Amino acid sequence: MDQFLPLIFVAVMGLSLLLYVILDGYDLGVGLLLPFASDAEKDVMIASIGPFWDANETWIVMGVGVLLIAFPSAHGIILTKLYLPATIMLFGLILRGVAFDFRVKAGDDKKVMWNRFFFLGSLVASMAQGWMLGSYITGLTGSFINTLFAVLIAVCLPALYCVLGATWLLIKTEGALFEKAVGWARTSVLPMALGLFLVSIATPLVSSVIAERWFQLPNFIGLLPIPVTSLIAMVVLVVLLKRDLTALRELNPMYLFACPVVVCLMAALGLAYSIFPDIIIGQMTIWEAASHPSALKFTLVGVLIALPCIVLYTIFIYKVFSGKASELRYD
Repeated sequence: MDQFLPLIFVAVMGLSLLLYVILDGYDLGVGLLLPFASDAEKDVMIASIGPFWDANETWIVMGVGVLLIAFPSAHGIILTKLYLPATIMLFGLILRGVAFDFRVKAGDDKKVMWNRFFFLGSLVASMAQGWMLGSYITGLTGSFINTLFAVLIAVCLPALYCVLGATWLLIKTEGALFEKAVGWARTSVLPMALGLFLVSIATPLVSSVIAERWFQLPNFIGLLPIPVTSLIAMVVLVVLLKRDLTALRELNPMYLFACPVVVCLMAALGLAYSIFPDIIIGQMTIWEAASHPSALKFTLVGVLIALPCIVLYTIFIYKVFSGKASELRYD
């Protein structure tokens, strides 16, 4: 049993971070798209994420918390190496939170400023997350080439969030804003696909460990479903977005939102395969980084209580606040 405890915790951590990327990814994407909407549309866009964005960010707390408690050795190395982008990300998330609340109460002259801060916070947080992901994939070495790779992912990740945000708005909006969201999704999907393609090419070039795991036979054949499924999801998204507005209004928008979600899921599976059993590539396995089994057993009790509560709360708010969004109001 003891040898399986690190596997349980790394699975919980991976699931938490995947859910964070998908759920907070769409509300970061809505923030990135905010400058392209009218003032009235901005209120509806903010209202579309209003009931959910706090709960969405809970998943990153869960993931980092599991890393800290279950894998303290890895936590110390990873957070030390990623101190700068992690700090920048927190500043971005704090700026978003402040702007989110202040824009509702601000007068018209100040509302423009808080809208810009909300966009800026979303952009900073998105790019910082890409920077951290790129640094992590390359083993936290900090070399020039690996830093360039981290910059590449920092530039590409906002495009994925824009697609998630635009397709989320197709679920939550109607009328002129729905039409704009279709245009945003059509515009964002190509940069997202290009970014994923470049990252797929660059990753094995900067990491020999990942290249060896992916391009040896028969591994290469067994792993083909991951990139093929991602490609199919992107093609389906492009084909669906090419429909005219009448056809898109009749289509269940969940199909459109599901396409980038599948891409995220496949990317997570590919990353998990590339890294496992290491928690830091080439430096430390999950068993080497894990806490003492007695500490993991004690922590597992808390996880078994907290995780279902977060899942049930998330399902509850998405059910209560389902349907189209209207203007956000606090009075």
